[in-house]
Amino acid sequence: MFDDNITSGRRFAAVNEIVEKHGRRPEHLVAILQEVQEVYRYLPEEVLTYVATSLGLSPAKVFGVATFYENFSLEPKGKYVIRVCDGTACHVRGSALIQAAVRERLGLKEGQKTTSDLLFTLETVACLGACALAPVVTINGDVHGQATPEKIVALIDELAKGERKS
Repeated sequence: MFDDNITSGRRFAAVNEIVEKHGRRPEHLVAILQEVQEVYRYLPEEVLTYVATSLGLSPAKVFGVATFYENFSLEPKGKYVIRVCDGTACHVRGSALIQAAVRERLGLKEGQKTTSDLLFTLETVACLGACALAPVVTINGDVHGQATPEKIVALIDELAKGERKS
């Protein structure tokens, strides 16, 4: 469940727990940022500043690490991150059709990656390293090879249906 500690009275309680767990050691910055991103689903600027201060690092250093690694995000991501491969093998086997179907199913406007309810994020990636399974889509790391627009939309529908029951 998304818990925005930034706007609550416990402003940085979750972040502080994570930093303390790692012993306030700068060499654990990447691990700290990974755990922080699990809590917030992205790395808010004020949290990056707090982490920098907590570890005795400059905010520029922490921001540099957060923007260097592709798995970190400075924008909120959905609970389910859908990555559609657009490498050559996937592209020639219809990945653009999958991406279009997912955008339509999620109601994403041009340039929008994440649904307003923070349930789904759609990303296009250059290669998922599974060309023999092209076209390939991952949803939270689970690989779906030989994907079709219909199969991926059905998976999205199942995930959404499960969320409504919660």
